[in-house]
Formats: sequence, C-alpha cells, structure tokens
Amino acid sequence: MSTLMERDSAYVANTYRRFPVEVVSGKGSLLWDTDGKRYIDLGSGIGVTAFGIADDAWQAAVTAQLGRVQHTSNLYYTEPCVALAERLCERTGMKRVFFGNSGAEANECAIKVARKYAAEHKGAEYSTVITLENSFHGRTLTTLAATGQDHFHELFQPLTPGFVHAPANDFAAMEALVAEHKVAGILMECVQGEGGVNSLELKYVRQVAELAAREDIVLMIDEVQTGNGRSGKLYAYEYYGIRPDVVTTAKGLGGGLPLGAAILGEKVADVLGFGDHGSTFGGNPVCCAGAVNVLDRIDDELLADVRRKSLYLFNELIKAKGVKSVSGMGLMIGIETKRPAAEVVAECRENGVLCLTAKHKVRLLPALNIPMELLEEAIAVIKAACAKEDRLCL
Repeated sequence: MSTLMERDSAYVANTYRRFPVEVVSGKGSLLWDTDGKRYIDLGSGIGVTAFGIADDAWQAAVTAQLGRVQHTSNLYYTEPCVALAERLCERTGMKRVFFGNSGAEANECAIKVARKYAAEHKGAEYSTVITLENSFHGRTLTTLAATGQDHFHELFQPLTPGFVHAPANDFAAMEALVAEHKVAGILMECVQGEGGVNSLELKYVRQVAELAAREDIVLMIDEVQTGNGRSGKLYAYEYYGIRPDVVTTAKGLGGGLPLGAAILGEKVADVLGFGDHGSTFGGNPVCCAGAVNVLDRIDDELLADVRRKSLYLFNELIKAKGVKSVSGMGLMIGIETKRPAAEVVAECRENGVLCLTAKHKVRLLPALNIPMELLEEAIAVIKAACAKEDRLCL
C-alpha cells in the first residue's frame, strides 16, 4: 500500500513543499504525528488556529451550528452571519461587513470598493491602487498584482493592471506616486508578514493616512495575518492611531474554518449595492458561528496576555546566541538568524517544535492562548538551534 506522502505526490497538485510530518491529532498547542511524536505548534496553521487545535469552546459552537443548518446561501438570513458582522462593527467602529472565504477574497473586495468609490466620486480614470514593496495580499491574479514582490508575478503575466508599489516607510515616494497617478486606494499591511515580519513606522503610517484623507483616497489596511488579536490589539492599525476606510481580515477570525471579511468604514459603507459583489459561501453560518466564539474571547485580558508573551519572546530571543535581530508585533515574530532559517526550522522540527519561515527569517505564530510552560519549552529549543552556528564557528 502506498504511503500517504506517495499518494499526496500522485494526486495532490504539487504546489506545496511540505515538511515530512503527517499530523494525525492535536490539542491546544500540541500536535502528534503517526509515530506518536509530540510537537509544540508555533505556527497555528499560519496564524489560523487562534485558540489552538480542537479547542473545546470553538468546537461546541461549530458543532451546535452544524446540527441546525450548515449552509443556506446568501438568499436568506442566518443569525451567525449577522451576529459576527454586528460584533466586528461594534468592536472597530466600522459600519458594514462583506464576508468571503479567505484573505485574498477580502482584499479583492476592498480593491473593488476603492475603485467603485473613486469612479463615483472622482471619475472612472481614478483606478490606480498603491501598495508597498515587499507586501503580500493574496494569490488571485488581482491580489498578486497588488503584492509588491516581483517573483510572485513572473509566471502569471499579464496580471490585473492598475497597481503600483512604493517602498515602505518612504513617505516622499508615496507622495510622488499619488501625484503621478489617478489613485483610487492605498492598501498596506502594518506588519508585512510574508515579506519578513517587518513593522511599518508609526510616523509613516500616520502620514499616509493623512495623505489619503486629504486626497480622498480609500485607505485599506490588510489585517489578514495581523488581525484578531495576533498583534496584541484586536487589529494592528490600532497601535498607529488611524482609522482606515476598509480593514480586511481572515486567518484567525474563523479559528480553523475558511472565512474572510472586508470591514467597511463610514466613507465606503454604502459603496456596494445589490449585485455589485457576492460569494456563494461568504457568511457561511458554521464558519461564522466559530468566528463569533473566537471574537468573543479576544477580550482585554487575552490581549494583555498576548502582549506579555510577546515581551517575553523579544527579551529571550534578542539576546540569544546566533540571533541577529527580532522583529514583529504581538505573537507574530520574525527571527533573523546567523544560520539559514530553513536549517533552524528543520532542527527545531526534529526536536519537537514546529516553526515557519518568512523570507530569510524564522517566523513564529503560536496560538494566542499557548500555555507559558509550552512557550518556554519551545523557546529553549529554538535558542539551541540558533546557537548551533556560534558553536560551529568556534
């Protein structure tokens, strides 16, 4: 009989370079493979399982909804969809929500909103969207075009036109692009996750927000990875003291089920009308029931705990041997190591800790409620893997 890895190679599209681990079960921040080996999970499904694996409260909410109705389409009303939209608006001060299935779809919606708003208020020629170099906004043709990394563009030309990219933290360059183009919107991540876990500077973000308001440009903040408590705030833009016109989010919102949201502020709340946009599975009642449970537990106490754990990680890692720098925000951490990041991740995996990479860095995205004892155990493994290069150099 073929192994699972052989069957995967035979039947699944070859788009992923999987680690040699077959996960069969888990609980909280622990996973087990087919051999019964235990792993501490510091990836949380790339920032998705906000409260870990097989979380009891999330499971109960999802299972209860499965027993009622699993799907009806958006031709009808369902309580979980409305309840989640209501909570998102109340927690953010925004006005309306469009639900899709992923971060890419949330960003697609945001771009459509920006272009429709600009066409109605400034003219159809105002269609350009500015994003940042080193950004990542999704893998559809349009969100690839929005992504400011050339290597993602190479195989899929022609991409959707109308996107230009500015260097991060260079306000003069942003001003120049606004002057040069007919701009509908600006889309940026407060922390560039896939781009290397790099936080934008406070002054820069505020300058861009002021520029967008002055020029009547729709300001969109991509919180797909940073959102839903990951940063230590409900959304990372809160650290910058700005109010975006659109906030996009996904990943941790659904807690493990596919769910994306474009949260619309007052300026663009009524841009989308009947038939302008849609999604068969958007606002699915099971996904939304899980998300309501997740959102209700992201309270002040949890966010304070995320910030405490973040401080612990920064303090432990910044002084560790073999570590060149530490970046990020909350429980979204990038570690620049002397050893190649892939080697560090592989050694950690061998020693029972699952990490990720982002560009040339080791990336950590643990569950928001990871127990401190597991975090301490995992960090000891990571520090030992990072220090190995120093020992080799002696």
